[in-house]
Amino acid sequence: MNINYDNISDDEIRIIVDGQEKRKRPRLLYLLIVAGVLFLGAVILWLSLSKPAQPTNDAPDGYFEPVEATDTLAVPDDSVLTPLSLVNDSLVTKGFCEVLDTTINDVPLQIFIPHRAKAKLHIGRVSEKDKSIIYVAQAADIYADSKKILGAFVLAGKPMAWGLSKKGYCAIINDSVTVGVSENSPLFEEATEKGGYFFRQYPLVKNGRLVENEPKNKALRRAICQRRGETFMVHSVDKESLHDFSQALVDLHVENAVYLVGSVAHGWCIDDAKKRIEWGEPIGRRFPPNTSYIIWRRK
Repeated sequence: MNINYDNISDDEIRIIVDGQEKRKRPRLLYLLIVAGVLFLGAVILWLSLSKPAQPTNDAPDGYFEPVEATDTLAVPDDSVLTPLSLVNDSLVTKGFCEVLDTTINDVPLQIFIPHRAKAKLHIGRVSEKDKSIIYVAQAADIYADSKKILGAFVLAGKPMAWGLSKKGYCAIINDSVTVGVSENSPLFEEATEKGGYFFRQYPLVKNGRLVENEPKNKALRRAICQRRGETFMVHSVDKESLHDFSQALVDLHVENAVYLVGSVAHGWCIDDAKKRIEWGEPIGRRFPPNTSYIIWRRK
């Protein structure tokens, strides 16, 4: 038996069986690969078990804070948006103001929809004995110091004030009411030329989007709005910020809306039962002569 002990490399071991020498190379590379695969599998398994559950829209009811249903009016999809009014105008023989109560996102609102009536602006005291009126509310504001009308104003074709104090506007031309938001509106000149009406106020909603305003206080809010060809007024039942009030109008799918004087400003309407509904406080003897109103009268 001739055994050469020198002919062996450093990574080999010698095995002698029955006098015969056998060389065997350890499979270190294969062991490393197997260990790597096992380690990678363990990492993947750990990641899959520790991955947080994806949130769902179906929130479970809690014990202390259960998910409660609200009486908020469900806002329909734009494609199936129906008119707010429940009245068939073809059956109306005498003008009146339809009054609807609803709640949008916890904001209680009253909606006033005039039927068989025309809108005009008025400056000065409004006669409460005028039986043709079905809705009246203050329109433009006045300056606190000079008591002049704040912002551009046209009365029966006559410009009474100029200026861009507020970007919202309401124009009444040929018995057609337009509510919008713009720094420069050609409707001011058109109202002047055609004997129409025009006033400016805070913009609340423009093309279905909320418009932010500087006043942050809470007060009773009012607005004139348009949605899918309907013109109507909306009042807040409680004191609201302009932001929350505007958001409620957006969620009502109002397309454009501008402010009407809120807070304690006095006004009233006549509903279908000939009942008079009032809001605000009547102005006493110190009545600012430039106080303006939007009035809906029976046709």
